[in-house]
Amino acid sequence: MHITRNILLMLLLALGEQGWSQAVEAAGASPQQELFPNIMTMVLVSAAALLFIVAMIYVVRVNQFLYKRVLELEAAKAGVKLPEEVPAQAVSATPKEDFWTRMRKKYWEDPVPIEREAEIMFHHNFDGIHELDNRLPPWWVNLFIITVVWSAAYMFYYHWGGGGPSSIDEYQEEMERAKREIAVAMAGAANQVDENSVVALTESGALAEGELIFKNLCAACHGQLGEGGVGPNLTDDYWLHGGGVKNIFKVIKYGVPEKGMISWQSQLTPTDMQKVSSYILTLRGTNPPNAKDPQGELWKEEESGARTGSVDK
Repeated sequence: MHITRNILLMLLLALGEQGWSQAVEAAGASPQQELFPNIMTMVLVSAAALLFIVAMIYVVRVNQFLYKRVLELEAAKAGVKLPEEVPAQAVSATPKEDFWTRMRKKYWEDPVPIEREAEIMFHHNFDGIHELDNRLPPWWVNLFIITVVWSAAYMFYYHWGGGGPSSIDEYQEEMERAKREIAVAMAGAANQVDENSVVALTESGALAEGELIFKNLCAACHGQLGEGGVGPNLTDDYWLHGGGVKNIFKVIKYGVPEKGMISWQSQLTPTDMQKVSSYILTLRGTNPPNAKDPQGELWKEEESGARTGSVDK
């Protein structure tokens, strides 16, 4: 079970390395930067898969051995004699192992035969349990060597040779990507503004954009300075449809068709309408020349929209 767990851990690490390579590719890494990690990832995944298969074979064989031992113990308790094993002469008559089988046993498995366990057995025992002085399995040693080679190549590529991005470079790339994603998310959230959630903007950039939109689209009816014309004066404290950023946003969005004010929601984004509304609020009290007489009701923002007094059109 420990062998299987270790092999699975290696596979997860290899898949994590492959996911990192895909993240680098998404960040716009050059083909030269991608080539080496991808090759090493494939090598590591292939080696891990091979080790996993060998480990599974090893586990099956251990289970077979334990099953046989359990049968022998149960038979001894019950006084039953198990069928005899194949004679040694028959074993010697079997075909000779090929080259690859010998290499596998010597450099990968290299088990100590059961009949030679006495040679590696410690003299002490604990309640009749003896301990064997087994050497490390070759597959474990080979895996350790592969790990050392991999770590050396990794250190050279990412730290000493300068071919791959360092941890700081990766951190900076992640931060830049996060900033871009936040900007996209914020842009999407900004376009969800409506007459119930809109707030007045105070940033100079947003107000400048609102002024540009106002002079291009609204000045024809309300004047370049908001002094009024066909439409009402936007610089005093009287409003036909309520003051404040929410009421102004609502009028811009839906318009007042019966009075010639068109709806702008099909031509302006919610963010643009918020900027125009915020800019209109800055016109209050500017007293431009040739200002149109007040119209509507007096609006006092500090009194939460309370209206006092009125002026006829």
